[in-house]
Amino acid sequence: MIQIKSFAFNPYQENTYILHDDTLECVIIDPGMYTGEEQNAFLKYIAENNLKPVLLLNTHCHIDHVLGNKFIYDTYGLFPQFHKGEEMVLNSIVSYAPQMGIRYEVSPLPQIYLSESGTVKFGETELELIFSPGHSPAHLCFYNKEENFLIGGDVLFYRSIGRTDLPGGNYDLLIKNIREKLFSLPDETRVYPGHGPATSIGFEKQFNPFLS
Repeated sequence: MIQIKSFAFNPYQENTYILHDDTLECVIIDPGMYTGEEQNAFLKYIAENNLKPVLLLNTHCHIDHVLGNKFIYDTYGLFPQFHKGEEMVLNSIVSYAPQMGIRYEVSPLPQIYLSESGTVKFGETELELIFSPGHSPAHLCFYNKEENFLIGGDVLFYRSIGRTDLPGGNYDLLIKNIREKLFSLPDETRVYPGHGPATSIGFEKQFNPFLS
Protein backbone atom coordinates (compact mmCIF):
# COMPACT_ATOMS: atom_id res chain seq x y z
CA MET A 1 0.00 0.00 0.00
CA ILE A 2 1.44 3.34 -1.07
CA GLN A 3 0.92 6.32 1.23
CA ILE A 4 0.82 9.77 -0.37
CA LYS A 5 1.42 12.87 1.72
CA SER A 6 1.15 16.36 0.28
CA PHE A 7 2.27 19.73 1.60
CA ALA A 8 1.35 23.11 0.12
CA PHE A 9 4.63 25.02 0.30
CA ASN A 10 6.14 28.40 -0.62
CA PRO A 11 4.43 31.60 -1.81
CA TYR A 12 3.07 29.74 -4.85
CA GLN A 13 1.31 27.12 -2.69
CA GLU A 14 2.97 24.33 -4.64
CA ASN A 15 2.16 20.74 -3.74
CA THR A 16 5.19 18.81 -2.52
CA TYR A 17 4.64 15.04 -2.35
CA ILE A 18 6.15 12.26 -0.27
CA LEU A 19 5.31 8.71 -1.36
CA HIS A 20 6.24 5.64 0.63
CA ASP A 21 5.33 1.97 0.71
CA ASP A 22 5.58 -0.75 3.35
CA THR A 23 9.39 -0.82 3.10
CA LEU A 24 9.39 2.80 4.43
CA GLU A 25 11.59 3.88 1.54
CA CYS A 26 10.18 7.09 0.15
CA VAL A 27 10.40 9.34 -2.89
CA ILE A 28 10.17 13.13 -2.66
CA ILE A 29 8.54 14.79 -5.67
CA ASP A 30 8.81 18.52 -6.40
CA PRO A 31 10.15 19.74 -3.06
CA GLY A 32 8.99 23.31 -2.63
CA MET A 33 9.75 23.98 1.02
CA TYR A 34 10.89 27.59 1.40
CA THR A 35 10.70 28.75 5.02
CA GLY A 36 12.25 27.17 8.09
CA GLU A 37 8.75 26.32 9.29
CA GLU A 38 8.03 24.45 6.05
CA GLN A 39 11.32 22.60 6.25
CA ASN A 40 10.58 21.56 9.83
CA ALA A 41 7.08 20.33 8.93
CA PHE A 42 8.60 18.17 6.22
CA LEU A 43 11.32 16.78 8.48
CA LYS A 44 8.78 16.06 11.23
CA TYR A 45 6.67 13.94 8.88
CA ILE A 46 9.73 11.97 7.70
CA ALA A 47 10.89 11.35 11.27
CA GLU A 48 7.48 10.47 12.74
CA ASN A 49 6.92 7.87 10.03
CA ASN A 50 10.49 6.49 10.14
CA LEU A 51 10.89 7.05 6.42
CA LYS A 52 14.07 6.65 4.40
CA PRO A 53 14.26 9.12 1.48
CA VAL A 54 15.88 7.39 -1.50
CA LEU A 55 14.75 9.43 -4.55
CA LEU A 56 14.25 13.10 -5.41
CA LEU A 57 12.16 13.67 -8.54
CA ASN A 58 11.06 16.84 -10.30
CA THR A 59 8.13 16.79 -12.71
CA HIS A 60 9.59 19.97 -14.17
CA CYS A 61 11.89 22.78 -13.08
CA HIS A 62 9.88 25.96 -12.63
CA ILE A 63 10.98 27.80 -9.50
CA ASP A 64 8.08 26.77 -7.28
CA HIS A 65 8.79 23.07 -7.83
CA VAL A 66 12.52 23.18 -7.09
CA LEU A 67 12.85 25.65 -4.20
CA GLY A 68 13.57 22.74 -1.86
CA ASN A 69 15.98 20.78 -4.08
CA LYS A 70 19.06 22.16 -2.33
CA PHE A 71 17.55 21.52 1.09
CA ILE A 72 16.83 17.88 0.19
CA TYR A 73 20.33 17.46 -1.20
CA ASP A 74 21.92 18.99 1.90
CA THR A 75 19.76 16.86 4.23
CA TYR A 76 19.76 13.48 2.49
CA GLY A 77 22.46 13.69 -0.19
CA LEU A 78 19.91 13.13 -2.96
CA PHE A 79 20.49 14.66 -6.37
CA PRO A 80 17.34 15.61 -8.29
CA GLN A 81 16.25 13.55 -11.26
CA PHE A 82 14.33 15.11 -14.14
CA HIS A 83 14.34 15.15 -17.93
CA LYS A 84 17.38 16.75 -19.57
CA GLY A 85 15.07 19.13 -21.43
CA GLU A 86 14.23 20.87 -18.15
CA GLU A 87 17.83 21.82 -17.36
CA MET A 88 17.63 25.15 -19.19
CA VAL A 89 14.49 25.96 -17.18
CA LEU A 90 16.34 25.24 -13.95
CA ASN A 91 19.41 27.23 -14.96
CA SER A 92 17.31 30.30 -15.77
CA ILE A 93 16.00 30.64 -12.20
CA VAL A 94 19.06 32.46 -10.89
CA SER A 95 18.40 35.29 -13.35
CA TYR A 96 14.78 35.95 -12.43
CA ALA A 97 14.35 34.87 -8.79
CA PRO A 98 15.82 38.12 -7.34
CA GLN A 99 13.47 40.23 -9.48
CA MET A 100 10.55 38.30 -7.98
CA GLY A 101 11.81 38.76 -4.44
CA ILE A 102 12.37 35.02 -4.04
CA ARG A 103 15.39 33.63 -2.21
CA TYR A 104 16.66 30.74 -4.29
CA GLU A 105 19.31 28.30 -3.12
CA VAL A 106 20.74 26.87 -6.33
CA SER A 107 19.67 23.30 -7.01
CA PRO A 108 22.32 20.71 -7.82
CA LEU A 109 22.12 19.13 -11.26
CA PRO A 110 21.18 15.48 -11.73
CA GLN A 111 23.66 12.67 -11.85
CA ILE A 112 20.92 10.67 -13.57
CA TYR A 113 18.49 12.19 -16.07
CA LEU A 114 15.08 10.68 -16.68
CA SER A 115 13.99 9.66 -20.16
CA GLU A 116 10.67 10.15 -21.96
CA SER A 117 9.52 6.65 -20.98
CA GLY A 118 10.44 3.87 -18.60
CA THR A 119 10.13 3.62 -14.84
CA VAL A 120 11.67 4.70 -11.56
CA LYS A 121 11.58 2.50 -8.48
CA PHE A 122 11.69 2.88 -4.71
CA GLY A 123 11.05 0.15 -2.17
CA GLU A 124 8.61 -2.27 -3.79
CA THR A 125 6.99 0.47 -5.88
CA GLU A 126 7.33 1.36 -9.54
CA LEU A 127 6.35 4.67 -11.13
CA GLU A 128 5.90 4.89 -14.89
CA LEU A 129 7.22 8.00 -16.67
CA ILE A 130 4.73 9.85 -18.87
CA PHE A 131 6.33 12.55 -21.02
CA SER A 132 3.87 15.45 -21.19
CA PRO A 133 5.41 18.77 -22.29
CA GLY A 134 3.32 21.85 -22.96
CA HIS A 135 3.42 23.62 -19.61
CA SER A 136 7.20 23.30 -19.71
CA PRO A 137 9.58 21.90 -22.35
CA ALA A 138 10.09 18.38 -20.95
CA HIS A 139 7.51 17.85 -18.21
CA LEU A 140 7.11 14.35 -16.77
CA CYS A 141 4.21 12.80 -14.86
CA PHE A 142 4.62 9.76 -12.62
CA TYR A 143 1.97 7.01 -12.83
CA ASN A 144 1.43 3.98 -10.63
CA LYS A 145 -0.71 1.39 -12.39
CA GLU A 146 -1.23 -0.93 -9.42
CA GLU A 147 -2.84 1.71 -7.22
CA ASN A 148 -4.03 3.86 -10.11
CA PHE A 149 -2.73 7.33 -9.31
CA LEU A 150 -0.81 10.00 -11.17
CA ILE A 151 1.55 12.61 -9.76
CA GLY A 152 0.78 15.12 -12.46
CA GLY A 153 2.79 18.28 -11.79
CA ASP A 154 1.40 21.28 -13.67
CA VAL A 155 -0.28 19.48 -16.57
CA LEU A 156 -3.83 18.82 -15.39
CA PHE A 157 -5.58 20.50 -12.47
CA TYR A 158 -9.04 20.31 -10.93
CA ARG A 159 -11.17 21.86 -13.70
CA SER A 160 -8.10 23.54 -15.18
CA ILE A 161 -4.79 22.99 -16.97
CA GLY A 162 -1.22 24.23 -16.62
CA ARG A 163 -0.43 27.70 -17.89
CA THR A 164 1.37 27.87 -21.24
CA ASP A 165 2.50 31.50 -21.34
CA LEU A 166 5.92 30.83 -19.76
CA PRO A 167 9.07 30.16 -21.84
CA GLY A 168 8.83 26.72 -23.39
CA GLY A 169 5.05 26.57 -23.01
CA ASN A 170 2.84 25.34 -25.84
CA TYR A 171 -0.93 25.28 -25.44
CA ASP A 172 -1.71 22.97 -28.35
CA LEU A 173 0.96 20.50 -27.24
CA LEU A 174 -0.33 20.52 -23.67
CA ILE A 175 -3.89 19.79 -24.76
CA LYS A 176 -2.67 17.04 -27.11
CA ASN A 177 -0.68 15.34 -24.35
CA ILE A 178 -3.57 15.50 -21.89
CA ARG A 179 -6.00 14.00 -24.41
CA GLU A 180 -3.65 11.33 -25.78
CA LYS A 181 -1.60 10.35 -22.72
CA LEU A 182 -3.48 11.25 -19.56
CA PHE A 183 -7.02 10.67 -20.81
CA SER A 184 -5.97 7.19 -21.95
CA LEU A 185 -5.56 6.25 -18.29
CA PRO A 186 -8.54 4.66 -16.47
CA ASP A 187 -11.28 7.11 -15.50
CA GLU A 188 -10.84 6.26 -11.81
CA THR A 189 -7.16 7.30 -11.88
CA ARG A 190 -6.55 9.74 -9.04
CA VAL A 191 -4.61 12.81 -10.15
CA TYR A 192 -2.39 14.62 -7.64
CA PRO A 193 -1.50 17.98 -9.24
CA GLY A 194 1.19 20.53 -8.58
CA HIS A 195 -1.32 23.01 -7.15
CA GLY A 196 -4.77 22.71 -5.65
CA PRO A 197 -6.89 19.67 -4.77
CA ALA A 198 -6.65 16.16 -6.18
CA THR A 199 -9.03 15.14 -8.95
CA SER A 200 -9.61 12.18 -11.27
CA ILE A 201 -9.24 11.48 -14.96
CA GLY A 202 -12.92 10.70 -15.33
CA PHE A 203 -14.01 13.91 -13.60
CA GLU A 204 -11.76 16.05 -15.80
CA LYS A 205 -12.98 14.35 -18.97
CA GLN A 206 -16.49 15.35 -18.02
CA PHE A 207 -16.12 18.72 -16.33
CA ASN A 208 -12.84 20.39 -17.33
CA PRO A 209 -13.84 23.46 -19.41
CA PHE A 210 -10.52 23.41 -21.31
CA LEU A 211 -11.08 19.84 -22.50
CA SER A 212 -14.81 19.49 -23.02
